[in-house]
Amino acid sequence: MDKYSVFPDKPLEPSGVVSRRFLSIGLETFLAACRYVYELPYGYNADRDDLMSLFKENKGTCTTKHAVIATLAAELNLPVEKNIGIYAMTESIVTGTDSILEKFGLPYVPMIHCFLTDGDHQVDLTEGNANGKNRSIDDFLHTETVIPNISAKDEYLKYRNALKNFILKQTELQAVDIKSILHAREEGLALLKANLKR
Repeated sequence: MDKYSVFPDKPLEPSGVVSRRFLSIGLETFLAACRYVYELPYGYNADRDDLMSLFKENKGTCTTKHAVIATLAAELNLPVEKNIGIYAMTESIVTGTDSILEKFGLPYVPMIHCFLTDGDHQVDLTEGNANGKNRSIDDFLHTETVIPNISAKDEYLKYRNALKNFILKQTELQAVDIKSILHAREEGLALLKANLKR
């Protein structure tokens, strides 16, 4: 992943709810807003669909951090977009995953991670945060561009569609049923949250 400094910079204008919020806390440029969001602690928000939850709680996940910056980019007409990627979660990425893999007979757990793109550049504003992962995610089984503040429901539907159309067609997963993947995903999410407290 690239650093957010690869993005184009631009002075903030009060062109939308997010740009007005950043201006109200004294930030003046797009890259300053990126730095602010990057430096916020990693943490799960009470309502991930509420765009302002990041500001209210002074923390965010890949979902909320990237939703805010992608929305700001849209308000400023910058070519920065939010993407979701499905990666292969293993023990090397998240400590404790082996027990899930053994339970469900999987080589990995397909999990969603969000990031930003600008052309060929990929930026993760949670990279280096204490986010429950042992390292950054650089390789994906599937990626797609989404609207900045995609709802939890719509993101889940995209995940299900990607499983059906791409992921379960992988040679190593052809004998696996979708229910096993979905149950493993739930345990994977719980593991990531538990790892934040360690």
